[in-house]
Amino acid sequence: MSNPARGEAHIHIEGREILLRPTFDALVQAEEELGPLLALVERAGEGQLKLSEIAALFWHCAVPREVASREAIGKAVLAMGLAQSAKPLRALLCEILRGTG
Repeated sequence: MSNPARGEAHIHIEGREILLRPTFDALVQAEEELGPLLALVERAGEGQLKLSEIAALFWHCAVPREVASREAIGKAVLAMGLAQSAKPLRALLCEILRGTG
C-alpha cells in the first residue's frame, strides 16, 4: 500500500499493485536519464511531458524495480490513460517539489 505522506503512489500492472516510491536514489537515476527534475516538473505543468518520460519516472520509482519491466510499465500507463496516470504522476512530482519532512 502506498503512503501519500511520503510521496508514494501505486499503479496496477497485470493484476498486481506496484508501489512507486520516490527515493533519493530513484530520483537521481531518473534525473540522469530524463534531465533535471525541475525541468521535468515544468514540462508536466505545461502539458509537455512525454508518455516515455512518465513511464521512465514510474519505472525508476517502482519498488522493487525488478517487479515490472519498463515495457510493462509503459503498457500500464497507456492502458490507464493519461487521466488515471496523472494521479500517481502528481504524487511523485509533488514529492520532488516539496521534498520530505
